[in-house]
Amino acid sequence: MPRVYTAVSLGITALAAGFVLAACGSQTSPNNNSTSSTNSTTTSDKGLKIGSLLPTTGDLASVGQQMVGAVPLLVDTVNACGGINGEKVTLIEVDSQTDPKAGTAGMTKLANLDKVGGVVGAFASSVSSAAVSIAVPNKVMLVSPGSTSPVFTEKAKKGDYKGFWARTAPPDTYQALALAQLAKKKGFTKVSTVVINNDYGVGFEKAFVKAFEKLGGTVVNKNKPVRYDPKAQTFDTEAVSTFAGQPQAVIAVLYAETGSLFLKAAYQQGLTKDVQIMLTDGVKSDSFPGQVGKAGDGKYIISGAVGTVPGSDGKALEALNKLWKEKKGSSPGEYAPQAWDAAALLTLAAQAAKDNTGVGISSKIKEVANAPGEEVTDVCQGLKLLKEGKNINYQGASGNVDIDANGDVIGVYDVWTVGDDGKIKVIDKVSPQ
Repeated sequence: MPRVYTAVSLGITALAAGFVLAACGSQTSPNNNSTSSTNSTTTSDKGLKIGSLLPTTGDLASVGQQMVGAVPLLVDTVNACGGINGEKVTLIEVDSQTDPKAGTAGMTKLANLDKVGGVVGAFASSVSSAAVSIAVPNKVMLVSPGSTSPVFTEKAKKGDYKGFWARTAPPDTYQALALAQLAKKKGFTKVSTVVINNDYGVGFEKAFVKAFEKLGGTVVNKNKPVRYDPKAQTFDTEAVSTFAGQPQAVIAVLYAETGSLFLKAAYQQGLTKDVQIMLTDGVKSDSFPGQVGKAGDGKYIISGAVGTVPGSDGKALEALNKLWKEKKGSSPGEYAPQAWDAAALLTLAAQAAKDNTGVGISSKIKEVANAPGEEVTDVCQGLKLLKEGKNINYQGASGNVDIDANGDVIGVYDVWTVGDDGKIKVIDKVSPQ
């Protein structure tokens, strides 16, 4: 298989320093970890190379591990039907560790040592913020399957990304509106918020407050928002502050590892009684209820909690579900469809441009994702048409992935809840439009 598996897990500071030094030099050594015969000092000499920068460890590992298999599955599919521009695609995988420092090191390696044309990643918005600052000057196309902070839209509008940024998950301006609509639908008029203090959490909080107030609601801690340190280990003070003011519901924008500690601390202090917990995509994984733990009666602490998560309703979803079942014996997890689509767009854009560089991919990625063009759900069919000189409009597994001028897409949201047995199930859909 023309894939390379690389883990950036130890000595991040030293690695980052080494990569930066390499980037400053006039030449870069070949990637000795590559199983491909491609000379990695240039991207376009033979075959498209793409990277993935997704979390298999760290605060988002429980979600990241569900999605990470999508990219190699897409690459295998593309290579089985002839590859890109007459050559096999090489994939280099890096663990982002849900850490901006690791993301910086990993992106620097992918851009300067591996010489990739595009990268699927990152997942955490804070990591994507770090990674895109490396991707843009190195002209590498970065497509995130899950970084949802509104910050990216704002910076794209200013021209900061120069066309080297897109995402297949909608920004939290939409999810915040969807969650606000869900809170109103449940009859809540008075809520409080607690968020992880990073681009994802703070961006979501601001968008939610604006949306909920517009719907007539009140955020009781608007002037004293609770934003917890991503590296914190105890949350007693934050829990008390969040539940002060007698909110009917708490909007909790968390990551799984730290979020479980926060919710457990709130429960142990008796704060969660008669208060609805409303969650988001950052904690939707089958393991999360167990991470928070059980109450004295044997029920899970977050039994009855509800949340939102970007849903998948694309025309290619059924085919992806079938392929995943055949290859992995299960169903794709959260954000796997978005990761599949991100990798698909990178490969389709490279073929459309007849160019394996980030510049080539960037020049065509919106074209293959939008009308006009023949609608295709099958990546191999799309590649065939492109090789024939025809235009396509890729319809993805996550949605229609119509990427706009800011690199954004619009999606639908699943509403999920936690049962007394700790099982998560989707119970509804809500649209931000």
